Amino acid sequence: MAVYKLFPSKDATLYSEYPSMNTGIDEILEMSTITAVNGTTPQTSRAIIQFDSTEMNNIKDNFVGTASFAVDLKLNMAKVEGLNHDVGLDVFSLALPWNNGTGKYLDDPQTTNGASWKFTTTSGSTEWVGNIPTGATSSYTGSNAGGGCWWTGSDDSLALSASATLGYRDADFDLNFNVTDIFKAWHSESISNYGFIVKQSSSLEFLTDTAYRTELKYFSVDTNTIYPPELIIKWDDSNYNPGTAVLTSEVTVSLRNNVGTYYSGSVQRFRVDARPQYPTRVFTTSSLNTTNYSLPEASYYSIRDLDTNEVVIPFDNTYTKLSADSNGSYFDLYMAGLEPERYYKVQIKTTLDNSTLILDDNYYFKVVNG
Repeated sequence: MAVYKLFPSKDATLYSEYPSMNTGIDEILEMSTITAVNGTTPQTSRAIIQFDSTEMNNIKDNFVGTASFAVDLKLNMAKVEGLNHDVGLDVFSLALPWNNGTGKYLDDPQTTNGASWKFTTTSGSTEWVGNIPTGATSSYTGSNAGGGCWWTGSDDSLALSASATLGYRDADFDLNFNVTDIFKAWHSESISNYGFIVKQSSSLEFLTDTAYRTELKYFSVDTNTIYPPELIIKWDDSNYNPGTAVLTSEVTVSLRNNVGTYYSGSVQRFRVDARPQYPTRVFTTSSLNTTNYSLPEASYYSIRDLDTNEVVIPFDNTYTKLSADSNGSYFDLYMAGLEPERYYKVQIKTTLDNSTLILDDNYYFKVVNG
């Protein structure tokens, strides 16, 4: 029933073509391949992304607790071109610390005060390949060694990598990686959180076949859009214990305590008021509208951006379940994972009379800075 989103503390792209160039404040992260043309050397790029350990541990320790949970790394597409085949991408846990820097792609003069293909910090400092820990690896391409340093294999049965595939017939080119095991390894401190490296699969990098030139660009944390990278932590804290009648037929739903505006750091419990759309005729001395009802246990919520109509939090049979108590159905929403100064719409999905219903009746709210 709970979804909490974090945004990166820093990110950058490493370009093999420009071994010392830093892109720490560029609006784009890139995982592209440039194949050899007319005798040129094949090139590639990789994204590195880090999220704050204190924030992650706070969510795990103070909200998730011992509940089962999952963690996804989501990258939002800016531009994808040349995708005429399925492209596999891998994400690994970085094994060395790095500095963000203040550069952008092809700055003139070139900015070299942060992580680059060759160096972890400023140009001339520690090289990615200069101090590789046991159990980690880097990238060797002739004389141009570098491209990050990351853990391979597993740690205490936790996989230190994840993968995803972009299909050339896919309608959605956003990337989602299940990084739950990496998150667990960071939280237990069996390895340090130096962030993620995201790259095309090794078999697709540094190719000479021009048919495999693929441009993959995604928004960075420095984007001026609402699409920065996201670390999405999901857990099931639902408690379905209705002390009210459970509806089984046509229903009317409202959000009883929706005040309409919420601060970005707040947690709001939305009460889902439900009542029969066509109540049975009975003789009574009180209003039927004062009776509390609960929606069935298989009921879920979703959040959409009102302006773009994009799904911010999708329906999920595990992690967006509605709870119920003596006052009816409800769910908790963590506003910290929503972009501030925007309007959002709540949708409720439930099953009544063997029919699945999506209830959407102007359930709007706004998140503001605060």
